[in-house]
Amino acid sequence: MEDKRRRARVQGAWAGSVKSQVVAQPATSAKSLLHQRPGHSWTNKEHHLSDKQFVFKEPQQVVRRAPEPRVIDKEGVYEISLSPTGISRVCLYPGFVDLKEADRVLEQLFRDIPWKQRTGIRGDVTYQQPRLTAWYGELPYTYSRITMEPNPHWHPVLRTLKNQIEQNTGHTFNSLLCNLYRNEKDSVDWHSDDEPSLGRHPIIASLSFGATRTFEMRKKPPPHRVPREYHSRDLRINLTFRTVCPDPHGAQR
Repeated sequence: MEDKRRRARVQGAWAGSVKSQVVAQPATSAKSLLHQRPGHSWTNKEHHLSDKQFVFKEPQQVVRRAPEPRVIDKEGVYEISLSPTGISRVCLYPGFVDLKEADRVLEQLFRDIPWKQRTGIRGDVTYQQPRLTAWYGELPYTYSRITMEPNPHWHPVLRTLKNQIEQNTGHTFNSLLCNLYRNEKDSVDWHSDDEPSLGRHPIIASLSFGATRTFEMRKKPPPHRVPREYHSRDLRINLTFRTVCPDPHGAQR
């Protein structure tokens, strides 16, 4: 009984007598631990810490600082970035189409355009694009490994809109990519619109009808997108008029 009272619990296991605790040596490796005799256990030993200390230091120079986001919601011309290839500008024209006329155009394009959900490719993975698209133009158009076949049969409403845009901007366009966002779950990921067929300095006229959506832009990488949203959004159609060149190397200079 006296011997049992002298037993002490060490690190979750019952140790031997006080005498055996004093002379017991801690295992120094997995191999020695396997050969440890019953009744012997680790004793409290002082751990020797390394003299090296890790000290965090703030970098003296910031390599890249993200610009503060800003909202563009008023009519005007905005310079959004400067690069070796030139200045990128956004020209915003709110209410380009009368509100009642815009509602009529939305309904007609939703009904008449041959919308299609296409299969995208990212790396070795295929996926269904989270929106519907359609293409108009004499030439094919390839982006993100998706080729839109030529479709010279312009809808009369689209041709009228193209003429209005050309008169107001002074730029001509021969092609149109239509995007249909069915609800807040539809989106388009970051992309550049820098395919060789668009020329060295592409100009795109983007005209939207329907629900208001956020349109994000930022300097490469990556430049702009229409993100998925987490509150209810109604139907939205976006028309992006562009100029596709038959010879990418002879495109706009």
